[in-house]
Amino acid sequence: MSYMVSTKGRYALRVMLDLAENGGDGYLPLKDVSKRQDISQKYMEAIMPGLVKSGLVEAAHGKNGGYRLARPAETYTVGEVLRASEGPISSVACLDGMFECPRADTCRTLPIWKKLNEMIDDYLNSLPLTDFIGTTADAD
Repeated sequence: MSYMVSTKGRYALRVMLDLAENGGDGYLPLKDVSKRQDISQKYMEAIMPGLVKSGLVEAAHGKNGGYRLARPAETYTVGEVLRASEGPISSVACLDGMFECPRADTCRTLPIWKKLNEMIDDYLNSLPLTDFIGTTADAD
């Protein structure tokens, strides 16, 4: 559960974009993605199992091994990549599902946080990963 997107989530998005841009139908060696994205290979080795386990990425071992997207790039959203790498993204601890707040029945602010979570999820789920291929930091 995350209240702020961590380095792991940001890097997972960069990895997924790299696979979308450079993968085609083949597998990309982790060292190549690591070099292009300026992310240590060791850190990438910590990110990739979660992406594989969530079904977003496929892995192959051996001479022509590496990683590739499990489905067409245009079918991925930023929201699903962040959830695969971060877990549930929640604005407040009482909505992350990890514990039940004893004040939930009487909390006047709970509707605020529920609506904020809904807005965040809707926004992140509305962003196709492919919208960010070939963009730069100053792009909208």
